[in-house]
Amino acid sequence: MAGHSKWKNIRIRKGKQDAIRGKLFTKLSREIIVAAKMGGADPETNVRLRLAIAKAKENSVPRDNIERALAKGAGNVEGENYEELCYEGVGPAGVAFMVEVYSENKNRTVSELRHAFNKHGGGLTENGSVAWQFKSCGMILIDKSAGDEDTVTMAALEAGASDVLVDDEDTYTIYTAVEDLHQTNNALNEAGFATKDVGLTRIPTNMASPGDEDWAKIIRLYDALEDLDDTKEVFMNVEIPESAYEGID
Repeated sequence: MAGHSKWKNIRIRKGKQDAIRGKLFTKLSREIIVAAKMGGADPETNVRLRLAIAKAKENSVPRDNIERALAKGAGNVEGENYEELCYEGVGPAGVAFMVEVYSENKNRTVSELRHAFNKHGGGLTENGSVAWQFKSCGMILIDKSAGDEDTVTMAALEAGASDVLVDDEDTYTIYTAVEDLHQTNNALNEAGFATKDVGLTRIPTNMASPGDEDWAKIIRLYDALEDLDDTKEVFMNVEIPESAYEGID
């Protein structure tokens, strides 16, 4: 089953954006707030929260920031009431976009998204207009140091995974049905495999085919969407060739 659905979440020039430490800290803190709000403030019983805290620590988010985010998520202190939302849009050459956000002000978020789309040759669309081109599923990442391909693949399938990809130098990407995500992750952990990231993702099922002249516009729209403070994740139904980045500032 390895290699069945070759797809990675595209993070174009993510290093440039993550260099802005304040913005990165904000996004990681919002993930903690939302995770605690949805599943409780105990990381021992809330897998999503446990992973959010681990990711924050890996990126050197100060302890005070983490504790403050936990308190907000638990409702122990006043703060922004973030919601996890998803918006849909179409970009240049008909490329489908789905933008997951954390927002405490829908009107502002929609206004910023609409501005980004309009500025870069696209537009926001109605709910459901492009969602049919994506499949929601669970995604688990495991370092390749955990074992060889056959060993990890068999363990993942036995744990309930639907697919295992080996198209990355350092990581195995394991896909599950949405409802099987945490059960599969727990089974892998119990089998001795440490998972480095666990969450929901969207895999495109209907790929777009832009022309060479469209790539720069698509990349700039993606960058503009990802750079918004409220953005959690951006998904597209294209795989961008490395050559498309040439000449783009």
